[in-house]
Amino acid sequence: MVDKRQMILGGLWGAVVGDALGVPVEFQSRESLRSDPVVNMRGHGTHGQPPGTWSDDSSLMLCTVDGLNEGFETRRLAELFVRWLNNAYWTPWDEVFDVGITTRRAIAKLSGGGDPETAGLDDEYSNGNGSLMRILPVAIRFASLSTKEVVEYAHRVSSLTHRHPRSQMACGLYCLMAKALLEGLEPAEAYESAALEGRALYTDTPFASDLPNFERILSGEIGRLPEDNIKSSGYVFHTLEASIWCLLNTGSYLDATLKGINLGEDTDTTGIVTGGLAGIYYGLDAIPEEWLDQVVRRDNISNLFEAFYRVPTSSESANEGCQI
Repeated sequence: MVDKRQMILGGLWGAVVGDALGVPVEFQSRESLRSDPVVNMRGHGTHGQPPGTWSDDSSLMLCTVDGLNEGFETRRLAELFVRWLNNAYWTPWDEVFDVGITTRRAIAKLSGGGDPETAGLDDEYSNGNGSLMRILPVAIRFASLSTKEVVEYAHRVSSLTHRHPRSQMACGLYCLMAKALLEGLEPAEAYESAALEGRALYTDTPFASDLPNFERILSGEIGRLPEDNIKSSGYVFHTLEASIWCLLNTGSYLDATLKGINLGEDTDTTGIVTGGLAGIYYGLDAIPEEWLDQVVRRDNISNLFEAFYRVPTSSESANEGCQI
C-alpha cells in the first residue's frame, strides 16, 4: 500500500496527466485509436495544442483545489470558475478552449450572483461529465468523513454547474470509490464498497428515480463487462462506468489511464477521471516522470497540490495535512 502523500498527490497528478494525454485525440473514434493508440504524451491533434497541455477539465479541477485550500465555501469556488472562464485563470496558455455547453451556461449564471448551489442546470439533457471531471479534490479533502457527508459535499460542488440528480449521483459514487481507495482498499474492494454504499444512500427522492440508470455500476459487475459494452461519450454515466471499468481491468497507472483514453470520444475527460482513481491507488511514483515533465506549468501546479496536501481537514489534524 502506498503512503498517504503518494495517494493524494498521485490522484491529483494522475488526473491532470490523464487529461493532457487525452487532449490531442479528443473526439477520435475507438476504431481509429485501435490502429494508432496513444502510448505517450502527444501534441497538436484535435485542439492544436503542444504536448502536455491540459484542458478545461484540469482547469476547473485546479480551481476546485485552489478554492478548497481556503476552506469549503461554494461561493469561493463559483468566483474561481467565473475567473477561469472570463480571465483564463488556471489555464495552461492563458486561453480557454473546449468549454462544455452546460458548464458555460452555468458559469454565466454564477457570474450574476445569487446562490451558487442553484446555478447548475438541472434538466435531463444537462448530464454531461462537466462536474465529474473536477470532483476528485472533494473526495480527497473530505475522505475522513462519513460516506453520507462525503456524498453531500460532492452533490453541493456538482450543483454549481450540474444540478440534475444523475450528475450529483455520479459525483457521489466516484467520491465513494476514491474514498475507499484512499482508505487502502484494493480496486475491486473499493468498487464493491462504493456500490453497496451508493445503493443504500440513494433510495430517497430525488435520487431513487435515477437508480435504474446506475444499475450496472451498483450491481458490482461492471468490471466483468467486455470492452464493447463500455461507452466513452461525454455523458456523465458513461464516463463514470468507463473509469471504474478501466481501473478494474488493468494493473498499473499507465495501463489504466491509456486504456481509458484509447476508448475514444471524450478522451480528455475519461483520462482525467480514470487517471484520478489510478493515481490514488498506484501512487505518485507510478506516473511516468517523462509525462510529468511535459505537463504545462508543472511548477505552479506542484505548488498548488503541495499546499492542498498540507491543509488539514480539521483542527485536530492541524499538523498532519490531509487526513485519509
